Amino acid sequence: MSIYSPDKQKITTPHDLMRAGLIWDGDFAAIEAISERYAIGLTQHILDLINANPKSEGVRLQYVPQEAELYTTPTELEDPIGDNAHSPVKGIVHRYPDRVLFKVVSGCPVYCRFCFRREMVGPSHAPVTKEERDKALDYIRANPEIWEVILTGGDPLILSERKIGALLDELCAIEHVKVIRIHTRVPMADPKRLTDDYLKILKEKCTKPLYIVIHANHPNEFNDAVEQTIKNLHEIGANLLSQTALLHGVNDHAGILERLFRKLVTLNVKPYYLHHPDMAKGTSHFRLSLTDGMNIYRTLLGRISGLCHPAYVLDIPGGYGKTPINANYIVELKSGHYIVEDYFGRKHNYVDDLSDNAARSDI
Repeated sequence: MSIYSPDKQKITTPHDLMRAGLIWDGDFAAIEAISERYAIGLTQHILDLINANPKSEGVRLQYVPQEAELYTTPTELEDPIGDNAHSPVKGIVHRYPDRVLFKVVSGCPVYCRFCFRREMVGPSHAPVTKEERDKALDYIRANPEIWEVILTGGDPLILSERKIGALLDELCAIEHVKVIRIHTRVPMADPKRLTDDYLKILKEKCTKPLYIVIHANHPNEFNDAVEQTIKNLHEIGANLLSQTALLHGVNDHAGILERLFRKLVTLNVKPYYLHHPDMAKGTSHFRLSLTDGMNIYRTLLGRISGLCHPAYVLDIPGGYGKTPINANYIVELKSGHYIVEDYFGRKHNYVDDLSDNAARSDI
C-alpha cells in the first residue's frame, strides 16, 4: 500500500524561490509584487524536474514567476473565458447545454504562471464550502439536460480521499448524469499524491464512465514517477485525455509538441485539446499570434499520426466558448486582426495582443 505524505518543501513565497535558486536578488522586488496578486506554488517534484533539465526552460517558465507578469495589456481580462457570465450558482459554469463545469476547489498543487483562472485560485481565495457544493449539486439534479459533469477548480484531485469519494457518490447517483470528467495537473505536478488508496476510491466510487484530462505542456515534464502514475490511472479503467496550452517560449515549436503528444499516446493518453493562450492578465509574454499558432499546428499535423492530433482551439474572450482554429473559423482582416466564428455561427472580432508590440500598463 502506498502512503502519501504532504509536500513539506512546497515553494510558495519569493523567499522560497530564492532559497531554491530559482530567482536572484535582482528579481526579488518584482516577484514579491507579483506574489501579492497571484499565487506561487511549486512542489518538490517540479523543482526536481527543473533541476534535472538545467538547459531547458520548458518546465521552469511554467511555474517560476517573471517580471513580465507585472504588465497588463488593454485586452486582458480577469475572467478571460467568461466563466462568470455562465454561472447560475456559485461553482457551476453552464456554457453548453449538455455539460457543466463544477469548480469543487479553489486551490491547486502548483500555480501555473499562464493560468486563465489565476484571479480565482490560490490560498487567498476562500475554499468551496459544503453549502456551496450542495447548491451546485442541487442545480445539476434539477437540470436533466446535463449529461456530463466536468470537475475542475482549482484541481479536484487535491481533495481528500473521503471528499472525492463522497462527491463521486453524489454525482453518480444522478440518473441523467452519464459521464464524469476530471481536469487535473496532479499526475504531472505531484504524482505521489495518487496513492493506491486514492486510485481505489476513484475506481470504486465512480460508477459512470470516468474521463481524466491530464494537463501536460512539455516532454520534460515526464519522469518515471509521472509515467507510472499515468499507467496506474489507465489500469483502474479511467479514460485518459490530455490538454496542452500553446505557450511562447515553452512549447511553440512543432518538434516539442511532436515529442509531447507521442509520449502521451504511448502512455494511453489521447491528446484532446491544444489551447491557444488566453487573455489572462499578466500573461502576454506567453502569447503568440493566431497565424503563428496555425503554422505550428499545420506543421505538426504533417509530422505525427492522427492518434496524436489534438484539436487546436481558441476560447473566444468574453465567454462565447471554444472554436476550432482553422481556415473555416478564422478569417484575417488585416495584420493581427481577425473575425472568429463561435459554435452558434456568431462572428466576433479578435486582435493579437503580444508582449513585444502591445501597449502596456502597470497592474
